[in-house]
Amino acid sequence: MPFLIALYATAMTLANLSIAQWGPWVSPINAFLFIGLDLALRDFLHERLKTHQMGFLIAATGALTYALNPAAGMIAIASAVSFTAAAVIDWGVFIKASGTWFKRSTKSNLAGAAVDSLLFPTIAFGALMPQIVAAQFLAKVAGGAIWGLLIYKLLGKNHAP
Repeated sequence: MPFLIALYATAMTLANLSIAQWGPWVSPINAFLFIGLDLALRDFLHERLKTHQMGFLIAATGALTYALNPAAGMIAIASAVSFTAAAVIDWGVFIKASGTWFKRSTKSNLAGAAVDSLLFPTIAFGALMPQIVAAQFLAKVAGGAIWGLLIYKLLGKNHAP
């Protein structure tokens, strides 16, 4: 599990730093590659970590982003706020959903992706960007489904909580 925690933190941090470097246009790519992975990993880790540990992990990645690039301050804040809000919504849906882990994860990722896609760019860039919000949402849902399926196939069946 330490590898998965490190992977989660690395993916979030790389997503934050690349947004800080290249701006909002890269966010749909990040959303598919990194945030889709984070959404699916978050569901996997939520079943294995205590709530405060998961909260600390989310906050720590924001702090790590800031430490690596202080100019990315608003990106780190936006990431921590939007991912915390999305995690609360995601977890609420995940624990109430029925079905396999993959079905529950897919349902919760829809909710988490919607919250994160709206909050992150609005906080990070100080404006509502409907095209970025829509592109991020679609990319997060697609990335979350693909990463979720991989996690379920590779880890879910063999590593029940």
